[in-house]
Amino acid sequence: MDKTKDVLLLIGSPKGNCLDSTSYVLGKHVINNLRAENINSEVISIPSHLKSDSQIKKFLNKIERADTLLLSSPLYVDTLPAPVTQALELIKENLKSITNSKNKELMVIVNCGFPESSQNRVAIQICEQFALETGMAWLGGLAVGMGGSLSGKVIPEQGGKAKEVKEALDFLTVKIIQSEKIPEDKLPYEVEPNIPGWLYTFIGNLSWRVQALKNGCYKLLNNKPFV
Repeated sequence: MDKTKDVLLLIGSPKGNCLDSTSYVLGKHVINNLRAENINSEVISIPSHLKSDSQIKKFLNKIERADTLLLSSPLYVDTLPAPVTQALELIKENLKSITNSKNKELMVIVNCGFPESSQNRVAIQICEQFALETGMAWLGGLAVGMGGSLSGKVIPEQGGKAKEVKEALDFLTVKIIQSEKIPEDKLPYEVEPNIPGWLYTFIGNLSWRVQALKNGCYKLLNNKPFV
């Protein structure tokens, strides 16, 4: 086990406070595991590092120093959020000028609000292509469904609901430590919380209506302006 490895967790959530995001909860669990093994790690929010030239420079410097990049991001319309795409483009361009890009590793966790974790496949494939084009070692990706049910509490405090998700994140930790790709027999690697799909959908729809009521637009929910 290489305890000199530096792992950088990139949070792709565009939320103002990424600490409230599912992306943070998932990625931070892996980071906590790594720190328990005395492996160097750092956590940064992608959107907050793209607001100025000086922040972008600082962001790229962190990328250069890292051995392993762990991207944890939500799914936005079948792909990655715009700030994440921008960050990947910046990283790709910057890596052309450094000599150790081929020694870097990339692993990703993509979560979505849909009940089906398979909805994340395209976004993970985009990340795999990014690794190919930058010369990074691709360690694989984890797709997580029903992401909205995992925000807030750390994974160990979520009990049986997150049992399979925790097992998957623990497995990712081992692969990062060993610098090994997720084996083919586990791909596509997809997990969901132990919640019935119908119940998750019902709660999601109810929450949506409550938010609409609070914001004074409940009567507009059934509008079809583009039909």
